Amino acid sequence: MSITAALVLFVVIWFMTMFIVLPIQLRTQGEEGDVVPGTHQGAPSDFRTGRTMLITTLVATPIWAVIAGIILSGVVTIDMLDWRGYLGERTPN
Repeated sequence: MSITAALVLFVVIWFMTMFIVLPIQLRTQGEEGDVVPGTHQGAPSDFRTGRTMLITTLVATPIWAVIAGIILSGVVTIDMLDWRGYLGERTPN
């Protein structure tokens, strides 16, 4: 795995994790009873970007390490994922 592939894998995992972390402990303006005029009741009342990014990074890093380890170890290869034979016969380098 190249450095670029590792970074792309980390970014994809990071963003997928962020979308899971975003609604955790979210308090909306409607729940707080303090709706700012012009905003929706479902808008966050006190969103902490730094805290969300830190939690996302702390969760995404071990997930990335496990997946990168599986890829680098060769336990799962691209040929194993080619169920329909779209890649055809591949010759080893």
